[in-house]
Amino acid sequence: MEAVLSHLREAIERGDYAVGDKLPSEAELCRRLEVSRPVLREALRALQTMGLTASRTGKGTFVISSGPVEDPTFGDYAASDLLEVRRHVEIPVAGYAAVRRSAEDLDHLSHLLERMERETDTTAWVAMDTLFHLAVAQAARNPVFRRVIEEIRDALARQSAFLNELGGRREQSNREHRAIVEALADGSEHDAVEAMTHHLERVETTLTSIVRPATADDRTTVPTEGGQQA
Repeated sequence: MEAVLSHLREAIERGDYAVGDKLPSEAELCRRLEVSRPVLREALRALQTMGLTASRTGKGTFVISSGPVEDPTFGDYAASDLLEVRRHVEIPVAGYAAVRRSAEDLDHLSHLLERMERETDTTAWVAMDTLFHLAVAQAARNPVFRRVIEEIRDALARQSAFLNELGGRREQSNREHRAIVEALADGSEHDAVEAMTHHLERVETTLTSIVRPATADDRTTVPTEGGQQA
């Protein structure tokens, strides 16, 4: 899927498909790229999330931007808006959860984390990822916090799937979740806040690396013989 997405994105950014152009049909793209329809559809969904294309019912997929798009949309929310809210809600929530959580909360979070660490299916993992963040909010013992996370739950799931499919975030995210649970178990408000802050920072870093890949000018130059730069 990553290869298909990269191929289509580069074609759009090169101008092979200009803004306003319609992409070839799914059947034609599957034939050209020699991939299955499910793989192609995942790549097309990622293009839409990144704001490069839009699907028009009964008409097909059209290019709407030559990119790069720096602020993709997940469901009803732009990534920047989603991250801003998460920083202002989930970081303090983790601190509250550390001092208010019950034994039942810790058991639930630990069991959920163990399942996530064993899970290999992205769809199933993403579903548990949103449940994990809901469970942390529940442990903070303020129903308003949980309601806020419920409101953005669909966007969180879409973002999680995007990051895991294109950024390989699952194992790293599991480690970050483990640090959050350990801080809650220790009852350390400071450590819980630090762990959630680190988690959200990594989410933002991975997202940025996907939507704004390094250009030749961004890469470190390597000296060659004669002092020239490669």
